[in-house]
Amino acid sequence: MKNMLVEIDGYYSQSIVYGMDCNYVELKRMYRNALAEVTDIKELAEVFCKMHNFVIVPYSKDIQVDFVIDTDTNRIYAPSY
Repeated sequence: MKNMLVEIDGYYSQSIVYGMDCNYVELKRMYRNALAEVTDIKELAEVFCKMHNFVIVPYSKDIQVDFVIDTDTNRIYAPSY
């Protein structure tokens, strides 16, 4: 079973979450589901993790992630390193 790292990046906070591998379409659905449940965008990483069995890992700009969720623009993309 493969796992993945996702950075949740926003103006107010940056988080890296770790969980089961999924594709872009699945991640987008998961993000929208979590976004619908939050009243404060700062809670998004915690809600996302609880809903989808991910874990928040200590943030480091040096960690290479599989996807980035930009909460300011609602854009999801795979970064190039």
